[in-house]
Amino acid sequence: MRFDVITIFPKMFDSLLNESMIKRAREKKKISVFVHNLRDYTKDKHKKVDDRPFGGGPGMVLMPQPLLDAVRRIKGKRRAKVILMCPAGKPLTQKLARKLARNRNWIVLCGHYEGVDERVRHKIVDESISIGDYVLTGGELPAMILMDCLARLVPGVLGKEASLKDESFERDLLEYPQYTRPANFRGIKVPDVLLSGNHREIEQWRRKEALAVTRRNRPDLFKKYNPGFNAEVIHDVNKS
Repeated sequence: MRFDVITIFPKMFDSLLNESMIKRAREKKKISVFVHNLRDYTKDKHKKVDDRPFGGGPGMVLMPQPLLDAVRRIKGKRRAKVILMCPAGKPLTQKLARKLARNRNWIVLCGHYEGVDERVRHKIVDESISIGDYVLTGGELPAMILMDCLARLVPGVLGKEASLKDESFERDLLEYPQYTRPANFRGIKVPDVLLSGNHREIEQWRRKEALAVTRRNRPDLFKKYNPGFNAEVIHDVNKS
């Protein structure tokens, strides 16, 4: 999978590209990431890429010329699709991530200031993506989250592909609690069932706990999973 990221802050991506899973995936040539400075594509002699919005209002808007020219030159004859990271986009979910991961060639635009000129969206953007209902300074952090989310769906990136199946949101539920050694840490013991070696009972325990965690922390998800659930009446799941 290839990512071309267009940003006005390219150095923000240094740590992402040189640490952890993304670094290993790049070394194994499972993914490739190229970060482009938007200012390299402006025709303004002062490297300006933004201007005031028509109609007035606070803040600045990224101009169409640098973005359109950057995408045209970076894309070339490749069949890449363009994602714009912005608050007005579709919420990033695991279901959407699986759909996006089918494509192996992405150009990611990092919005900034008050956003981008709307003509950019109409002209070149295939998907507008938001990572949540809150406001950030720019699209750089969301772009990193998107790349991490999609990269781990590329075959061969994770050490154990089976680990994907039980993660939060993969089965519409949050993940069950996890424990490791020691079995007794400062008086807090690992549940006996996890030490039993009985895989059927362990699987049943994990499913029960996943349901409990989801009902407690994300009643909205639990209601989707169990349509008859009343999200306004949540019992003490720790006693269930």
